[in-house]
Amino acid sequence: MSHANAALTPRARLTVARLVVDQKVPIAEVAARFQCAWPTVKRWAARYAAGQPMTDRSSRPHRMPAKTDRATTGRIVALRLRKRLGPVQLAALTGVAPSTAHRVLTRCRINRLTHVDRATGQPVRRYEHATPGALLHVDVKKLGNIPDGGGWRFVGRAQGDRNRAATPGKPKSKHHNPKMGHAFVHTVIDDHSRVAYAEVHDDETATTATGVLRRAVTWFAARGITTQRVLSDNGSAYRSHLWRDACTDLAIKHSRTRPRRPQTNGKIERFHRTLADGWGYARCYTCEAERRAALAAWIHQYNYHRPHTACGNKPPITRLTNLPGQYT
Repeated sequence: MSHANAALTPRARLTVARLVVDQKVPIAEVAARFQCAWPTVKRWAARYAAGQPMTDRSSRPHRMPAKTDRATTGRIVALRLRKRLGPVQLAALTGVAPSTAHRVLTRCRINRLTHVDRATGQPVRRYEHATPGALLHVDVKKLGNIPDGGGWRFVGRAQGDRNRAATPGKPKSKHHNPKMGHAFVHTVIDDHSRVAYAEVHDDETATTATGVLRRAVTWFAARGITTQRVLSDNGSAYRSHLWRDACTDLAIKHSRTRPRRPQTNGKIERFHRTLADGWGYARCYTCEAERRAALAAWIHQYNYHRPHTACGNKPPITRLTNLPGQYT
């Protein structure tokens, strides 16, 4: 590739070569006109006469006898994925220079530990569907209910246990505090835009999950998103006949992740962490009803105001280009 201050660009090289070959202009005269050396003019004229392109040739050598062999490269990659070692440690184990180990990691696109899944040790394979509605991720986030007076995260273990004991509920046994139950947050996320929909319920049954799906599809349709496919894990609600029939009625293709492979549904798993930090445990709620009442406002803030790195540091809603009234 020619540098920024090159005297002869590919177009100028073609002009030079045509002057010498086609118009028979002396090489010295052409070199003086274009302010370059006569061997340069001669070289491009010869390439033009031979029918070769006027672009730069690769500077890669034909032979690389000192190149790291495939066995060493494979060992570096295997150690990186299995033990998450850095270039210095890899160099000590494989007998190469740290710079060589780093170059191998860069070439294999695993030079950053964030590119390697911590749970499986495999390279992270990221994907994103091209249009909104091409894929919706669905899942359920299970949270413990907040006792009256506040949970232990904000009031401490001792006071939290007293609050739990004072909150009406069914005891597990005489040796345990009352079981207050759980909140099941049913979440739906559009793969392309990251726009999210969520409802909180007291269970994760097929009836509840199916109702959430139908309302979510309607909610997304009101924002110009036509749902084509939905991806879930292998929970009992998503394997039920009721869920299957609902997907058929809605003309949605249903896919499930591979067992024990939550990374496939990673977008919604990551959203659950954001949900827990931004809403579930964001402040001291005095009761469970107060927390549930705050969910709608947080979802609105997430969709319309919170910058998202996957959306170019803009809110997810900005990826929807056909919202009603957007251009009025």
